[in-house]
Amino acid sequence: MQIGIDSFAAVVSDPQTGETLGAADRLNNLLEEIETADHAGIDVFGIGEHHRPEYLDSAPALILAAAAARTQRIRLTSAVTVLSANDPVRIFQEFATLDLLSRGRAELVVGRGSFVEAYPLFGLALEDYDSLFAEKLELLLRIRDESHVHWSGQHRAALTGQGIYPRPLQEKLPIWLGVGGTPASFVRAGTLGLPLMVAIIGGEFRQFRPLIDLYRRAGQQAGFTPEQLQVGVHAFGFVGETPEAARDAFWPGHQRLFSAIGQERGWRPPTREQFDATCGPMGAYLIGDVQTVAQKALDMDRMLGGLSRLTFQMTNVLMPHAEMLRGIERLGTQVMPLLRGQQTLAES
Repeated sequence: MQIGIDSFAAVVSDPQTGETLGAADRLNNLLEEIETADHAGIDVFGIGEHHRPEYLDSAPALILAAAAARTQRIRLTSAVTVLSANDPVRIFQEFATLDLLSRGRAELVVGRGSFVEAYPLFGLALEDYDSLFAEKLELLLRIRDESHVHWSGQHRAALTGQGIYPRPLQEKLPIWLGVGGTPASFVRAGTLGLPLMVAIIGGEFRQFRPLIDLYRRAGQQAGFTPEQLQVGVHAFGFVGETPEAARDAFWPGHQRLFSAIGQERGWRPPTREQFDATCGPMGAYLIGDVQTVAQKALDMDRMLGGLSRLTFQMTNVLMPHAEMLRGIERLGTQVMPLLRGQQTLAES
C-alpha cells in the first residue's frame, strides 16, 4: 500500500494572531511540505483544484512542476483535476510536460469536483455536469493512447487527426478516477478499468465496502484482472505526538473549514464531539499518534478488501507550518515503516 498526502493549498491563518499568511509565502510553504514528504519517504503528493478565494490551487500542474524541481522520487499528482470544466487536450499536455520535468513521476486523478465555481467561470452550463465529464473522460483516455486523435463530441470542437504533444516519459500516464459516493461513478471506473480514488470525508470506512465491491465486480465483468483494479482512499489524516495532541492540533482549522463550507450548503456546524468520534476506531479520520494511525490504516486496508494507496488529506487552515512539517515527517519516517513491516508479515 502506497502512502500519500493531499493538499488543497488552502489559505492559512496564524492561530495565535489571526493574521493571514500571504499567498506567496503560503505557496512556498507548500513546496517545502512536498520537499519534506519526499525526504521522509512518502510515496505520492497530490494537489487539488479549486477556483475560490480561500484556495491557491487553481493551477495545480504549475505547483507540481515547481515541486518536481525540488524533489527526487515522490510521485506528483492532481487531487483532483476538475475534468468537466477543462479541456482534455490541455490537461494532457500539462501533465505530460510535468511527467518529462519529473522524469516519469506524474499522475492524474480526475473527477467532477465538489464545488461548482469552475462551470460559470469557463462558460459551461451546470446542467451538463454529467455529460461534460463522461465526454471529456472518453477524450482524455483516447489522447493518452493515441498521439493523433480522430474524435467528435457535444461539448468540444472535433479532432481530425491533429497531433497532441508532448508525449509523457511514462508509456501510459496513470489516470485515476476520483469518486465520492455515487454508485454509477464506481461502476464507470470499473468498466473502464481505471484505478479508483475514493474520497471519504466523514462517516465510517466500512460504509464504502459495498461500493468498492461494486467497482471490482464491474471491472471483472469488463475483463479486467483484480491486479488492474486498484483502489485508493483519500481521507483526513494527521500524525501527532499523542492522540490528544494530534486532535487538538487539527481540530481548530478543521472546524473553521467545515463551518465555512456548512454555511454555504446548509450543514450544521461541526462539533468537537463529532470530530473526536470520527477520529475513533470506526471513524473515517486517520488522526492520532504513530501507533493509532498505523493500526487504523491496517484496519481500513482489511475492511475495504485491500488498498493500493492511502492518501492523507492534511489541509488545515490554522495549523502552523512547523507543526505540519513535523506531521509529515512522522507519517513518512514512523508510520510507514510500521505499515510496511505489518504488510510484509501478512504476505509471508
